[in-house]
Amino acid sequence: MDIAIVLLAAGQGTRMKSEQPKVLHQVCGRPMVEYIIDAAAELKPKKFVAVVSPASAEQVGAALPRSSQAVVQKEALGTGDAVRCALPLLNDFDGTIVILCGDTPLVTGATLVNLVKKHKERAAAATVLTAKVDDATGYGRIIRGDGGVKRIVEHRDATEMELHIREVNTGTYCFDAAKLTAALQEITPANSQKEYYLTDVIGIFFDHREKVIPFQVADSLETMGVNSRAQLADAEMIMQERINLEHMANGVTMIHPALTYVDAGVRIGTDTVIHPNTFINGSTVIGSGCLVGPSTRIVESTVGNGCEITFSVVRESKLADGAIVGPFANVRPGTKVGAKVKIGSFVETKKAVIGAGSKVPHLAYIGDAQIGSDVNIGAGTITCNFDSTTKHQTTIGNGAFIGSDTILVAPVKVGKRAYTGAGSTITKDVPDDSLGIERADQRVIKNWRKREETGA
Repeated sequence: MDIAIVLLAAGQGTRMKSEQPKVLHQVCGRPMVEYIIDAAAELKPKKFVAVVSPASAEQVGAALPRSSQAVVQKEALGTGDAVRCALPLLNDFDGTIVILCGDTPLVTGATLVNLVKKHKERAAAATVLTAKVDDATGYGRIIRGDGGVKRIVEHRDATEMELHIREVNTGTYCFDAAKLTAALQEITPANSQKEYYLTDVIGIFFDHREKVIPFQVADSLETMGVNSRAQLADAEMIMQERINLEHMANGVTMIHPALTYVDAGVRIGTDTVIHPNTFINGSTVIGSGCLVGPSTRIVESTVGNGCEITFSVVRESKLADGAIVGPFANVRPGTKVGAKVKIGSFVETKKAVIGAGSKVPHLAYIGDAQIGSDVNIGAGTITCNFDSTTKHQTTIGNGAFIGSDTILVAPVKVGKRAYTGAGSTITKDVPDDSLGIERADQRVIKNWRKREETGA
């Protein structure tokens, strides 16, 4: 039987107090709606329709699959109205419609597959994904009867007795397409919210003696909706635990998983060890046998095998095998580090290409630079790359030795195996095998202290 997805993503998220559409708030580096889309993809749907609000149509639409269609719910008249908005795009569809909420990022593809399987096996008109929770505040209650679901009562409309029910509606359903279309014509806004509730369809089915069955999820956390910043933080913690457990199952060591923050798109090789207070973001790829952290952040970068990064930040850069970074280094975007390069303490790089075996051990700024292999950069070296108008490049050849406190005023070139004297300001090119040195003559004033003290 064919499957169509209707994704409800028109919620305003007023409790989020944000200009950003609710479903685009991120969980572990991804908009939460993307997790729903990925889970739905396991059903191999024939059609995918998302219901969006007028204010968020463009932004949410950009996050949807290319094969999907979006429809605008012009007024926030409830979930029943939202689904009715989607039906014109499904008027030729004869199969199972799966309704999903865009603010439930923790639901898994496996749960959706099992939900649909149960729906088909029982030949139901509707199957409701339910959960049993300790605190049901705010949730619609499942009212059972005759071996199935009799109706769903929203929290605001529930009686005192119904409020004690712990089995709740999760907002995820399977429907027979034709029967859903017919039932939606019968719902009315006769409730405290004056909205068209999709849940009223369940009662209509029961009255028409249609089969409505519950499917209780094994882990109620999967169905947790995100409607506030606090719930967003809860979802982040749960998703982070899933991500970290998967990495550890694949051979990654995390010294303190609860203090290790890894985005959903990150890949990490086996035998890599990650220390606490480490953040690995975006689509970062880390190789095998690395040592990362503590207190390190890596963003949208590629790290080779056997690298060490401690107490440092690496952003939008590439590190080849065996590179060592830190402690307290700042590797800024555009840096490319060769094999076995050392970037040491209090070193900052930006748009620098550093060849294999080179060392920038400490207290240096290397920006807009092309550095060859086996180069040694002395402490306090600075590439002066900006003349207040234009960025210029510094080039240093293979095997060069840059003395401590050298100032390289770009554009400038230091040749292969060339040297610069400590404390020099290099404004002219230094040829291969040459020494560039620039110092004023030293003066020694004898007995200066006594003269200062006596005023003589």
